[in-house]
Amino acid sequence: MLGRILLGLFITFVGWMIVWKTRWFEDMLGPVAWAEEHIGSTEFFYKLLGTAVIILGFIVTLNLFDIIVGSFVRSIF
Repeated sequence: MLGRILLGLFITFVGWMIVWKTRWFEDMLGPVAWAEEHIGSTEFFYKLLGTAVIILGFIVTLNLFDIIVGSFVRSIF
């Protein structure tokens, strides 16, 4: 349980770093051609990616992964 919480907090921290230091990630990883064409800018893409990583971190921390994935799979099948 403690390992899951620490992992979730680490994932949340990584997402926060992506959102906070977007320019650094863009300099290190380079521009994303798909994002430039469809979204408008690579910086906005990295901010969206960081936000998704933060949400994933909260899901792992609060142990909601089974509930969310289970409901989604049950709704499909």
